Amino acid sequence: MSQTPVKRKFMDFQANQIDTVLAVHRVPARVQGGNVTPRWFRYHLNTSPGARVSVVRNLSEELALALGANQVRIARDGYNLTVEVPRSDSSAVYLLDLMEQFPMNETVAPCIGVGDDGRSLHMRLHSPDIAHALVAGTTGSGKTELMRTIVWSLASTNRCSQLQLVLIDPKCRGFGTFRTLPHLLAPVVTRPSAALRLLERLTEEMERRDRENIQKPHIVVVVDEVADLLNTAGKVLESYLIRLAQRGREAGIHLILGTQSPSSEVFSSLLKANFPLRLVGKVSSANDARVAAGIAGTNAEQLVGQGDFLAISSGRVTHFQAAYVPTSHYPELQKRIAQKAGRL
Repeated sequence: MSQTPVKRKFMDFQANQIDTVLAVHRVPARVQGGNVTPRWFRYHLNTSPGARVSVVRNLSEELALALGANQVRIARDGYNLTVEVPRSDSSAVYLLDLMEQFPMNETVAPCIGVGDDGRSLHMRLHSPDIAHALVAGTTGSGKTELMRTIVWSLASTNRCSQLQLVLIDPKCRGFGTFRTLPHLLAPVVTRPSAALRLLERLTEEMERRDRENIQKPHIVVVVDEVADLLNTAGKVLESYLIRLAQRGREAGIHLILGTQSPSSEVFSSLLKANFPLRLVGKVSSANDARVAAGIAGTNAEQLVGQGDFLAISSGRVTHFQAAYVPTSHYPELQKRIAQKAGRL
């Protein structure tokens, strides 16, 4: 993102404040550059070999006080540390804008938002190291909005002959707007019994595709609040999800499951192990962050909500702002979907 002179001056002031706090606590590190994202000012720390990450992280409250911020987030960025300060003038990232700036080819790789480098971030479901995704976050994190964005992105960039969607919405709040999508393999499912039958059909379809060596059309199954389904339908439904997660990629079937917290009381370790990509929004505690991300130290509990997310894959953590689709953008996206479907 471009920086105005006023913004650069403000960032220079904050960088000096960070350097002062580090110097007072005798931490051998200094700010060396930074960048602006839709939700954060990010400052890169140049650390000496003797600098301890834990010491820097323990200074988060002192840094927040010095910067006049409610909180700061200290995170690893490759081999470097960054101090991230929430912006008071944060702005939304719109899917339509990203589609205009970064045209998307027909592919099962929905746009999920913007990374800290300012580029659009895509979830390449056809990649062997992704295949399925688990989306986690508390109320207000933007989890359901992110899943809606994924559906909009898939439907508006793929023909029905290339992609089919299965939407399961047990709370009847997430996917109602998609009832008329031409890509739907079945009507939006809201009842656990119907979800159970549909997942059984998909498992049978996966086995047929395996026998016939078929992968297309891709089928993407999106479930909002999967924990509700697991609590209601139990082990039988979980067994279908596990089989689809284990063998679905080769058959062109992909799962995107949303939940507030993938706790061990609800999700078995076997099910979670088959989701190599985690999209994690704000969670309540460090323990919830570890469970949701599958690794420790992501600091997801320090995210600010409203689309502030981490993508975790193969131990790599990518910070991004989730793309958003306001209701005013629905007509344009529906027009694009109709054009793809050959209706216009």
